[in-house]
Amino acid sequence: MLNHRHDLMYGDIKLFSGTSCEPLSQKIADYLGVPLCGRTITQFPNENLFVQLKSSVRGQDCYVIQTTSRPVHRNLMELLILIQTLRLDSAARITAVIPYLCYARSDKKDQPRVPITARLIADFLEVAGADRYMMVDVHAGQIQGFFSIPGDALTAYHKMIKYLTTLKPKMQDPVVVSTDLGFAKRARNIAAKLDIPLAFIEKRRVANDSKAEALAIIGDVKNKDVILVDDEIDTGGSMVNAINLVTKMGAKDVYVNFVHSVFSNDAAQRLVATDVKEFITTDTIPIPEASIKLFGNRLTILSISDLLGEVIARTNRGISVGAMFNE
Repeated sequence: MLNHRHDLMYGDIKLFSGTSCEPLSQKIADYLGVPLCGRTITQFPNENLFVQLKSSVRGQDCYVIQTTSRPVHRNLMELLILIQTLRLDSAARITAVIPYLCYARSDKKDQPRVPITARLIADFLEVAGADRYMMVDVHAGQIQGFFSIPGDALTAYHKMIKYLTTLKPKMQDPVVVSTDLGFAKRARNIAAKLDIPLAFIEKRRVANDSKAEALAIIGDVKNKDVILVDDEIDTGGSMVNAINLVTKMGAKDVYVNFVHSVFSNDAAQRLVATDVKEFITTDTIPIPEASIKLFGNRLTILSISDLLGEVIARTNRGISVGAMFNE
């Protein structure tokens, strides 16, 4: 981690956590060597939320860590109210640290008479008082353009590639397979970093019911170990179809890599029932203990706390974030 400096433009780091990802927030605080700041978040009987800070943040550099997974609207409102509370207490700068951004799939008008809700979320954050944002593996890159404030769109795949590099010597003729043509560019970068071939699954989404049908593989997976990659698993339907398809096409061991464990409905049960050697994900969204037990030793959770902690440290000191990744 970077050495501490005292010539800080925005004051000392003040970390605040919502209730959605407190273990991750604590790990970030431990990495930075600073405590999580005290706050109370109360839900009244009418479901209205009330936030109060335990100490002043006047002139300080504040970071609000909150993932906006289920319960989405409770977590989103917590984030917005925390930001506004800091703004009204005269924080010098407020950064919304959002490991998982809700509504990220609503990023365009792909049908008549539908909203672009991701843009609305960006507006919410700015109106609440955020000066900056940090997000991890947002579903669509153009969401960065919905913000008028600066920010950091980060990826957890640097950490995943590092882990996969340790597995690669044990694999037989591995190939990266993108579960979606929309993820093809990122999958190509992963394959290039691992120096292995790339294949794609072509699928067609059906209506608006979150179901998708895997159709065909572009590339060769026969007698190869397959590394399936995607940004998130929601209901698990697309990934289960992808697993079944590569298995049918002669793949050997299958490794499933995804950043966000949304796991709606019975997704965990569906995944566990497949013939996958290892599931590799991150802690952008807390996985319920019951689901973790279902996976047993087939689940690997990589923490992004050091990634977010280092970016927070560099942001506070006005030092390049891109340099972390040789960019």
